[in-house]
Amino acid sequence: MDQALRSTRESGVTLLLWSGAVTLAVGGLIALVGWLVQGAAAGLGAVVGTGLVVTVCVGGALLVNAVAGALPSASLMVALMTYTLQVMLLVVAFVALERSGLLEASLDRMWVGATAIAATLEWLVAQVVLTFRTRIPTYDLRPEAGDR
Repeated sequence: MDQALRSTRESGVTLLLWSGAVTLAVGGLIALVGWLVQGAAAGLGAVVGTGLVVTVCVGGALLVNAVAGALPSASLMVALMTYTLQVMLLVVAFVALERSGLLEASLDRMWVGATAIAATLEWLVAQVVLTFRTRIPTYDLRPEAGDR
């Protein structure tokens, strides 16, 4: 593997790990506030909301990063399809939570939803900020034979 490509892929994984860590930290803070303000159901709801978002976002971003490394020309299409799949997975997860009865029994529905929204927004902000700071090149322009 070319050194520049390896460096770009490693930067992408580092970016994902930092975004995930920041999202977990924010979610943990929200869970602590929920637990202190409204009790264990709110805190646990915030933990579940954060866990859903981190799982879906990290999984999707790792998939896009892997495809971008293997087949860069398909990365935009895969990114758009992955975004759609992420939204669908979150909807399926919320429907499953609703049908399981956990939202009435041990989780606060408002804290699950609000934390999922906050964690998603925070994930996006972290991705944008870290992407600008990492400065991953969009194109890998290799020197032509005459430029060496």
